Amino acid sequence: MSDTQSRNPFTSRGFIFGAIVFGILVLAAILLAVTSLDSGGEQGTATPATTATPTSQASELDADAASICGLPGLDESGNLAAAPDAEWTIVGTMAAPSSDDAGPGVVDADGVRSCYAHTVEGAAFAVANLWAMGTDGRLSDLVTERLTVPGPGRDAALARETTQSNTGLSSQIAGVKVLAYDGQNATIDIAFQISDGRLISFPYALSWSEGDWKFVLTDDGLPTFRPVALQSLGGYLPWSGTT
Repeated sequence: MSDTQSRNPFTSRGFIFGAIVFGILVLAAILLAVTSLDSGGEQGTATPATTATPTSQASELDADAASICGLPGLDESGNLAAAPDAEWTIVGTMAAPSSDDAGPGVVDADGVRSCYAHTVEGAAFAVANLWAMGTDGRLSDLVTERLTVPGPGRDAALARETTQSNTGLSSQIAGVKVLAYDGQNATIDIAFQISDGRLISFPYALSWSEGDWKFVLTDDGLPTFRPVALQSLGGYLPWSGTT
């Protein structure tokens, strides 16, 4: 292991098992490590989606494509031309967006926010709400159980014990970018403003499953991408519930 790798918490076994963001959803662990993030680190192999207008808005959807709570719309491809309009609510310690059209269409009594439109905006709202729920440790297992794609990754995440760290730092959503979207799968990149002034980015992969956007984990129960430090919000659509 090189000196750089030993200093980078995102390459260490301890960090990887401590920052699983689901089950997991431990954004605090990311904040703990943010001071040693390497700017411009690897984000994975996803590339930005081509700029396009959504190609399909269906009024009657088949059972697989329809939103489980009846939200309208179906985008088979597309991108975000502008930051989505949203109302913002504090969830845990982070402002989370909501929209009558994009979701969440369901907010359970236990706080889990689910049911997002089968659209580009719906995917963006799903990821943003995931991160906000991740600041509330009470929701970790619930979100993992209900909002991740069924399979080995979800099972591994639920089986793993994680602890949340209190770093004294907080974060807020600052921007959004669509890396990929084809109607069945999406990768949404969210930029965060950390309370110490730093910026980080964390893409997340989703798949349309059981009438909602569900989050994709590796078979080890880990996110498919890693966070990186940002120098600016260049390339992102500014999107925030705070001023």
